[in-house]
Amino acid sequence: MLYINGEWTKSSDSFEVINPASSEVLENISKASPEQTNDAIDAANAAFPMWSKLPAIKRAAYLHKVADLLRERMDHIAAIITKEMGKPLPEAKGEMSLAIDYLEWYAEEGRRIYGETIPASTENKRLMVIQQPVGVVGAITPWNFPIAMITRKLAPALAAGCTFILKPASATPLTAIEVIKACHDAGIPKGVVNVLHGSASTIVNELMASPNVHKITFTGSTEVGKHLIRQSADTVKKVSMELGGNAPFIVFEDANIEAAAEAVIASKFRNAGQTCVCTNRIYVHESIAEEFSKALAKNVNELVVGNGLDSGVTIGPLIDEGAVSKVESHISDATEKGAQVLAGGSRLNEGEFKDGFFFQPTVLTNVNDDMKVSSEETFGPIAPVFNFSSEEEVIERANNTEFGLASYIFTNNNSRIIRVSEALDYGIVGVNDPLPTVAQAPFGGVKESGIGREGGRQGIIEFLEDKFISIQMDE
Repeated sequence: MLYINGEWTKSSDSFEVINPASSEVLENISKASPEQTNDAIDAANAAFPMWSKLPAIKRAAYLHKVADLLRERMDHIAAIITKEMGKPLPEAKGEMSLAIDYLEWYAEEGRRIYGETIPASTENKRLMVIQQPVGVVGAITPWNFPIAMITRKLAPALAAGCTFILKPASATPLTAIEVIKACHDAGIPKGVVNVLHGSASTIVNELMASPNVHKITFTGSTEVGKHLIRQSADTVKKVSMELGGNAPFIVFEDANIEAAAEAVIASKFRNAGQTCVCTNRIYVHESIAEEFSKALAKNVNELVVGNGLDSGVTIGPLIDEGAVSKVESHISDATEKGAQVLAGGSRLNEGEFKDGFFFQPTVLTNVNDDMKVSSEETFGPIAPVFNFSSEEEVIERANNTEFGLASYIFTNNNSRIIRVSEALDYGIVGVNDPLPTVAQAPFGGVKESGIGREGGRQGIIEFLEDKFISIQMDE
């Protein structure tokens, strides 16, 4: 269903939502037309004056109510997440907890939007800066975190006083509908929140062309992000872009090998490797590489692949056939160039797996920088292990990419922690921490991994404009 100006509606065209574990059709969802997209823009634009003038404490009350409703509905929505995109149910519940954290964090952060006064150059002037909401926001969200990526954008936008039009991924519209249901049931006024499903080109082209949409926030591929940035120039929209990654995970010779191997499992194989911040390249000091690889392979072999709704499953399916094909191509390229498969390496397509998109979690050794797993974001359950000999070498190799989202280092040397953290060209550095993302800290990348930040106090700034006011008083 579409949600426009406080009402649920449908259209004459629709698309199927597929369960990647079984290829079952879960539901048919209406596709928004260009006319419906513009109806949503008009509704959000009409609601903006009222919502932006509402006291922050009242906007906060709405966000807290949405958070409460999502918490009450956690079991129901988590099951929908698993059915739509495959991640195991415990991971889906963990994602829901993060989504709720964003709502609650920004409910309070919206009450801390401060201006400033500036010393004037003359006695009869007073200078001040106030922060005001940017206006109507168009949000384009991905399928791999279908609820957390929505609330990470929705919460700061609404807290700042913006109105919101959501275009969720077509693979996971059912989760988005549940978020909007919570907004509706929380009593958020009509027009403040809208959701449009369907063709990205149809919906996004209208959002980009409209002079009434003042901000676009996007999470997805670098290629698409660049296209949106180009489109934004025509109406000079403000943009936030959380784009692709190629995260290095560096294990130094003084690291705890068992802890580092367990951390790779948490970072690399969460969501079957389908996260923008998951480990893509594992660099291990040559003196411990063999021991580390064996420990990692042992942990990988203990992972349980299956339908995410089944108890004990730790690895669900990939999102679609294209994702499986990409994983297969990366493994084929690596082995043809000399890599060895230490664990996994094959598609699962028999028995309980025959109708889904399952792939064995895989460890590759004897990997080099000429392989696709070095230069391309795999977005799948492959853990390639590279060897290195010095700190300077591994920093250079880790930074040798156009991406700069997340990076990870494991070491017990405090001086090295500072040196390497400062030297890595990434927006996020996890030090002995494979899961650094939290609502209260900024999330985002450098280089071609994005523009702007989400999360933390920095996240709400993306939805605000500074207004300078100069007052000349009577003599």
